[in-house]
Order: sequence, then C-alpha cells, then structure tokens
Amino acid sequence: MSLNTDLSSSTSLRALLDSPNLEFLMEAHSGLSAKIVEEAGFQGIWASGLSISAELGLRDCNEASWTQALEIVEYMCDATTLPILFDGDSGYGDFNNVRRLVRKLEQRGVAGVCIEDKVFPKRNSFLDCHQKLSDAIEFTGKIRAAKDTQSSADFCVIARLEGFIAGASLAEVQRRAHLYANAGADALLVHSKQSKPDEILAFTSEWDQPTPLIIVPTTYSNTPNQVFEDAGISIAIWANHTLRSSIKAMQDTCRQVFEDRTVANLGDKIVPIKEVFRLQCVDELSEAEKQYLPQPEHTNIGCAGVSRRAHQKFIP
Repeated sequence: MSLNTDLSSSTSLRALLDSPNLEFLMEAHSGLSAKIVEEAGFQGIWASGLSISAELGLRDCNEASWTQALEIVEYMCDATTLPILFDGDSGYGDFNNVRRLVRKLEQRGVAGVCIEDKVFPKRNSFLDCHQKLSDAIEFTGKIRAAKDTQSSADFCVIARLEGFIAGASLAEVQRRAHLYANAGADALLVHSKQSKPDEILAFTSEWDQPTPLIIVPTTYSNTPNQVFEDAGISIAIWANHTLRSSIKAMQDTCRQVFEDRTVANLGDKIVPIKEVFRLQCVDELSEAEKQYLPQPEHTNIGCAGVSRRAHQKFIP
C-alpha cells in the first residue's frame, strides 16, 4: 500500500496494521540504512535491537542502554519519512521504565514500540540459551502503562509473544496473547525460530480476536508469502537483513583490499563517493548556503562554509 505522507508516522504504522494485505517492515539500524530502506520502496521500518546493538559492537543482551538505542533511532527519524517501529526488547525494566520509554519515543516521532514478554535483561531469541518468560500479569501491566502514557491516539504498542522461543505450549502462548490483547496491545508479534512456520500457523488457526498479528520469518523465510496472507498475518518483518548484508559486503571488501594491497580492484563493488554525498543530502546544504551565507564577489565558498578570508572580511 502507499502511505499518505500527510499522516503522522504513528497513523501510517496503524494503517499498515489495518491493511487488508500482508505488509512488510524492513530492518534499519542507522540514519543511512533507514534512508536506503525508504528509497527501496518499503513502507515502514523495524528499528532492530539486534542490529542497533551490533552497530555499536555490543551483544543483543541489553548491553546497549535504552538511551543509546534512542539516540540512534532519533537519527533514523531525521533521515526518513517512514514510520518506525522500535524494538523495545523487554521494556528495559518494569512498567515505569516502559512509561518513560514511550514518552521519549513519541517526542522523537517514533511510530510505535514492540515489547517482548521476557525478563530483563533479555537474550536474543536465536541464541542457544535458556529463555525466561516474564510473569504474564506483570507484563500486561507494562502494556497498560504504555497505552496510558502515550499522547498520540495512534501510537502503536506491540506485545511480542516469546512463548514458542522459550519452549512454552500453544495453550500458554494463546493464554498470554489474550491477556495482552485485553490489556490494550495494538498488535501481537508471534515469534518462532523453527525452520517451518508450524508454530505460527498453529497459533493463527486458534486466534479468534481482531487484534492484528505480526511475524518475523527469519528462520522460515522460504515460506511463500501467500501462506502468511491466508493465515491472516498483517505484517511480516525482515528483521536483520540490512545488517547482515552490510557485514558481508564489508568483510568481502576488507579481505580483498588486504590481499590485493590496493583498492584499485574493487570496481563496482563499492558506490562512487558521490552516492555517499547524495545520501547525505549535500546538495541541500549547498542550496542552503546560497540562501543563508554572505556571497561576496571573488570569494571561494565551499560546501563547508565561507573561506577564512571571506569570514574575516565580514567580521565587524
């Protein structure tokens, strides 16, 4: 679907949730990657906790603080007009931490937050380790606190069900899903790390509520999208592929340059420097300089500002 750019980001995200079609969010972890996602044609962005922590050289185990993640997502909001769904891990603490997180996200124009029902500090869902679920009633308190705190009616609070990741039964995941939906969650993200979508389809076959469903088909990505459509999924998130593709490109480039002892053989494996400038909107800065900087005759003015000679000339 095509978003109306006159809408707020939260309203745009809600429109994706309410779409009759299967919609997609693409992962981004920086202002640059957010802009690339938008130019590719996606209608929304997943601000991945895994990718943001990896960008900082940290593990996805709440080693990055919520303020560090918030700073990065602020740059992402500045770089794109797309709605951003922020990966809020398990809320960075109790209900009070969630309330503060929601306030700060809204101040920066983030469209919504996704909170998972695991204890703090969380562990990445794909790690081969014990995954401990939070108390379901306590987690509903986090959802209610988030909804009571938001100032925009359309800000989206997503409850992420980690039961299948932790080895819980379908009945337990369904029980938690109903609790979270009744607490006001705008959508439910049902997570699984199986190679086939069996757990997801088992859940959707029993889900009888209007609350939209979101999936992250990282491990079962070979499943045709029509399967998700038929199951009533609202949004699929490609949750880490921008990060993983950039790592591969950097590894290949560094290895080749080290072995060749020159950058001459990279060819079209790298973009021209002008493409970097384009993504940085350098042309906008050049036009702004013409409007806001003094323009004396015979003075060389570059994109970084007036020259030292010109600067001295205009100092009273």
